[in-house]
Amino acid sequence: MAIPSAAGYTNLPNGGFSPTIFSKQVLLQLRKKSVAEGVTTTQYAGEITDYGSSVQILKEPDITIRDYAKGQQVTAQDLQDDTVTLTVDSAKMFAFTIDDIEAKQSLVGWSELASNKAAYRLKDSFDQAILAKMAAGAVSSGTLGTNASPIVVNNSGGAFSPLDIIGRASRLLDEQSVPEDERFFIAPPHFWEMMTAAGSPITQVYVTGDDESPLRNGQITDKEIRGFKLYKSLNLPKAGSGSDAAGSGNCGTLIAGHMSSTTTVQQLAKLEVLRNPNSFGQIVRGLHVYGSLVLRPEALVTVKWNKGA
Repeated sequence: MAIPSAAGYTNLPNGGFSPTIFSKQVLLQLRKKSVAEGVTTTQYAGEITDYGSSVQILKEPDITIRDYAKGQQVTAQDLQDDTVTLTVDSAKMFAFTIDDIEAKQSLVGWSELASNKAAYRLKDSFDQAILAKMAAGAVSSGTLGTNASPIVVNNSGGAFSPLDIIGRASRLLDEQSVPEDERFFIAPPHFWEMMTAAGSPITQVYVTGDDESPLRNGQITDKEIRGFKLYKSLNLPKAGSGSDAAGSGNCGTLIAGHMSSTTTVQQLAKLEVLRNPNSFGQIVRGLHVYGSLVLRPEALVTVKWNKGA
């Protein structure tokens, strides 16, 4: 808004000498944090080149243990060479135009700025898709609660506390002989808020192993809890009004597991800059392809939860 003129002031009345100034600094949008790349393995990626590519993963053969009696004729077991297939079956793209005149007159690099945002959007979309697949991939014995009947989690009596849930996830993975190293636990901000609330067990030195309470800095401890590395995400699946609302049908999702449970592969298959055939300018476009596969459903735990009343 222009500076107003005093009553009766008539000098330069049309505002022609009040220029609009554009800042060289750009107000960037806030960005969510991606966690999928930190909790999945890429060791089976192979030579993925484009959409539709696939990798055959050989499964470890099972061996039958039998009783043996002295003098018994031994029949050798035939080994099975079963495989699972990781396929690049998802593709996302972006395309935007930079007009030549806009590029010349702009104080900021619009192409670089827009490309940076496109890269973030692709990564965010990938993160949401992978977490959704992981949330649906656990075996029935590793699934707690449902959308219609979520587990109530809070620090009040009569409900599971956040630390109780982490302990239960640890026990379920132990019962499936899941290795204790490289375990992860992913939860939304509200869960971690309750986890670190004053008076909760996580604030006690005996739980974290810290020299003093983690409340000293207001952050989740960087040490493992119940053998889990702790991750925070806004991309976890939810139903209804999510975990902040009580009642049937309102729930969020917690995911715990081992890094070997899920494999992913991704590639920016195409990144092109070409002249716009319909105008004077450039078109920047990119194609991101990816695939994922839950290899070990028994190495995942999914919890449908809300905070209750």
